[in-house]
Amino acid sequence: MSQTRHIFGFHAIMSRLRQNPDSIKEIYIDSARHDQRARDLCKLAETKNIRLMVCDNTRLARMVGITHHQGVVANIMVTQRYVTIEDILEAVNELPLLLILDGIKDPHNLGACLRVADALGAHAVIAPKDRSVGLTATVHKVASGAADTVPFVTVTNLARTLRELKEQGIWVIGTAAEATDLLESISLNGPIAWVLGAEHEGMRRLTKETCDQLVRIPMVGSVESLNVSVSAGICLFETFRQRSRKV
Repeated sequence: MSQTRHIFGFHAIMSRLRQNPDSIKEIYIDSARHDQRARDLCKLAETKNIRLMVCDNTRLARMVGITHHQGVVANIMVTQRYVTIEDILEAVNELPLLLILDGIKDPHNLGACLRVADALGAHAVIAPKDRSVGLTATVHKVASGAADTVPFVTVTNLARTLRELKEQGIWVIGTAAEATDLLESISLNGPIAWVLGAEHEGMRRLTKETCDQLVRIPMVGSVESLNVSVSAGICLFETFRQRSRKV
């Protein structure tokens, strides 16, 4: 089943043009944009035979509901792919690496987490259907194309999903400020699922209790917590570093 939605911002639309141009129905561009960035986008769209629509800034803002759209909006077709965690794990030919987000409601945080997941080789990002943001236009913009490359799976019951992952031999590690184990002290050379909660609130109690292990990121400054995308980047990079060293 297909539906349409809008995405905005140069990074998100250029990435879609390069990776999946057939999904773009048309691109709307601000009539006031005559800079090189706009010209490059228009040139690429023309080579892909995608219709360009010139309009004013007000219309673009109405389409996406915000004013900071960078002067470019695309109407894309979205095919509903019912990707499951099982599908992803079956397709992985290396040690699985998953990023699980519990209660992330800010689209900027989700977009940044997808971008980090793409950069550091996570095979999927998983989140509960309730109390979490979905793949909005803002998520696509912040993710800069990663929303199209990293599978995003929503689940009904996160604790049950964690238990199922553990049954499949995946070590589930949560981050918590009160944890005894430090990030650099643990081995990450097996199948790993990282679980992170929202900034300040952290993981929900049941999510935390279901993890195999809790670790904390060492911090020497005055701040008490890190943005979730920063924490995700640190945890995924440490996993990447350890696995690369082993090879």
